[in-house]
This record gives sequence, C-alpha cells and structure tokens, in this order.
Amino acid sequence: MSLTNASPRGTPRLALILAAAGSSTRMGGGVHKPLIQLRGLPVMCHTLKRFQGIRGLEQVVIVAHPEDLPEIEASYWPQLQDFGATELVSGGNRRQDSVARGLRALQRGIEVVLIHDAVRPLVSRRAVEESISAAARHGAAIVAVPVADTLKRTRGGNAIETVPRGDLWVAQTPQTFQTTLIRRAFAEAEKADIDCTDDAQLVERLGVQVKLVRGSWKNFKITTPEQLRMAEALLARSEPA
Repeated sequence: MSLTNASPRGTPRLALILAAAGSSTRMGGGVHKPLIQLRGLPVMCHTLKRFQGIRGLEQVVIVAHPEDLPEIEASYWPQLQDFGATELVSGGNRRQDSVARGLRALQRGIEVVLIHDAVRPLVSRRAVEESISAAARHGAAIVAVPVADTLKRTRGGNAIETVPRGDLWVAQTPQTFQTTLIRRAFAEAEKADIDCTDDAQLVERLGVQVKLVRGSWKNFKITTPEQLRMAEALLARSEPA
C-alpha cells in the first residue's frame, strides 16, 4: 500500500496524536504522568521536542485526561503551543477511545498520522523519520525493539517453559499509519466491538502487514518513579545544562 495523494514535493502531510489521557496508578502522587515535572517541564513538553522540525508535520493533537484539561488550559497551553501543539482534545475511557477522538480532530488532507505516548520523551529522531517513511510506503509502521530477556511461561507460580524469543519484539511508539487505513481499522473495530490497547493490532485485523522500525531501549514509557529518574538522568546527559 502506498500513498495515492502525496504532495508534489514527495513529503506527506503529517499529524501527530499525542496520547496523554492515561491514568497514573503506578506513579503515585496524584498527578497524571504527562504533567509530571521533568527537568523543569511537564514530561509531554520533552516528548513534543522530539517532533519539532519534522518535515511535513502540520498538526499536533494532544489527547489529555479530562481531569487535566483545566490545568493544561490554565497553566501549560501556551508552553505546549511553543513546542508545536495545535489542538487539545479530551480523552475517553480507554486508550482506543482517546485515539479515536484524536483521529476525529485531524484536519482534512492529513495523509500520515503518528500516534505516540506522551510519556515516551526519549524517542529518537531517526526512529520517527523512519516510521514516517515506512508508513508512507507500506501503510503502517511501528517502532519496536527485539526482546532481550529470557521469557518464561508460568503456571501456579512456577516456571514451566522457556519461550523462544527469536521472533519476538516489544512494541513502542510512534505507531504510524496512512490516515485512511487507521481510520478504517478503528471503524471496523467499533463495528466488531473489539477492545485493543495497541493501535497496530487493529490494522493487523484488516490483514495489513505492519512494518517494524528498530527503536531503542531508551524509548521507554515512563510509568514508575524509577523510570522517571532514569529519564531525568538520560535527558541531563543529552541536553545542554
């Protein structure tokens, strides 16, 4: 599958959906993860930095937890706009609902959409650009890394089998799609009452192959205080003091 309406310059018209509507049960402290302070900025500001200057990026939709909307609008929206945000949308009960709302907010003519977790602030520019290129050519692409650890199947608290890991990968984001394809995937999932936490899984249901773009272990999702400290250390090494 390839783009049928790419711009004359060969660069697709892009949008980014930043998924920022999740709960923060493992983080503690009562603040949702995208708004937790990291080196003086909300985590999602650091994430948006990674997409600044991407050629063809026209729209950045932040899908936030409904409880966070007043605080974002009152305290952070001008700052988020400085980092490229263009729309703020209220999320739904599930990630799938939140992304669907982000898709509905896209401008007419957007050809390729990146869906990225707001709490993955260390994704590389290379991975982002390769995912865009792969999705433009093939329809769908996800950033992922090969499984490195030994996997065990368990039963009753006991290890009963070692699972071969040669063809296993850990999905990350961005997950990048031609807009018409991901909208069709979401529409079909809604008709069939399918509930998925992975956007690419909905595309796989259509029989479309999803290209893998090799990511990095640094592109982890911040879900615990330990991971927040790790992100702080990595950003301190990569950003000017």
